[in-house]
Amino acid sequence: MNGVRHVAGASGPRPGPYDADVVILALDRAAETEAAIASVLAQEGVSRHLFVVDQGSRPENLDRLAHAIAGRDDATLVSLGANRGVPGGRNAGSALGWGRVIVGLDNDAEFADRTTLARAVAALDAAQDVGALGFRILDQETGSDDRSSWGYPLALLPCAGEAFDAVTFVGAGHAVRRATWEQAGGYDESLFFCWEEYDFCLRAIERGWRVRYQGGIVVRHKLSAERRVGWSEDRWFRFVRNRLYIERKWGASRVSLMPRMAGYFVKGARNRRMAPTLRAIFAGAVTALDHVPHVRSSATCGYLRRNDLAYRGPIRRRLREEVLGLLPDQHRTIPP
Repeated sequence: MNGVRHVAGASGPRPGPYDADVVILALDRAAETEAAIASVLAQEGVSRHLFVVDQGSRPENLDRLAHAIAGRDDATLVSLGANRGVPGGRNAGSALGWGRVIVGLDNDAEFADRTTLARAVAALDAAQDVGALGFRILDQETGSDDRSSWGYPLALLPCAGEAFDAVTFVGAGHAVRRATWEQAGGYDESLFFCWEEYDFCLRAIERGWRVRYQGGIVVRHKLSAERRVGWSEDRWFRFVRNRLYIERKWGASRVSLMPRMAGYFVKGARNRRMAPTLRAIFAGAVTALDHVPHVRSSATCGYLRRNDLAYRGPIRRRLREEVLGLLPDQHRTIPP
């Protein structure tokens, strides 16, 4: 693959079928990434290959990762040489293997126990119409749910230990059926960061796949400050731009997007983020698309209503929670 350089470990998986590829994206955070690697290599009851995709770590940190993987035949460290964003890195790592399941783990997260990966693969095997699973994300320090990694309606937070159908998953810990990844066309690399999982899931749902949250499959997430993207102007820009762009991809007109644009405008003003808000609105909703928009089927629209909108409440509550609130800090999240 263009721009992918082998650094350490095996050149690739052993010949023949196996259960899962685990992809970890690395960008510094060497100590946390080493712990994530160890967590994957400790998994039992499943055949797997680990791909660590480095996206521009400092040389000393890349050397540490190489040392962690050196000599192994079940793990590979590659370098992209630069940060291609979350979707670009995941696509690159996923394309290197052929396991029937692709599991993503943040480089500051760890599987909760040695059977987590096997149980994720088994959950997909047990439900052949499920294309992707979102795991429960716990704060490693407190053991409570990581609110910054809750990507579902807030009304479902009391059900965090249960299972339910969803319209997206959280990238910190997830599993995707390779067949679903291939049919959906992977991740949209133009998004770079923010909403890439939601965009992927929309394409999977349109192709007849379900997305499932599994509260019994757990990863523990460290709230590391190093390389963590806070709610900077750039992140807010990508949050707004990408959300509007995705709606445009699915055929929403500029007129139909006006309430959402107005909401982001108000929220940007309340949080002194007017410049990135205006740039994001122009980039996401005003600039012409370079392709023909998709059209959501009636089945997809019904799926979204049942498994997302039904839990978000009346429009007044959604406006109050999603639009008029302040930007969260790094320990909270913004609902869609």
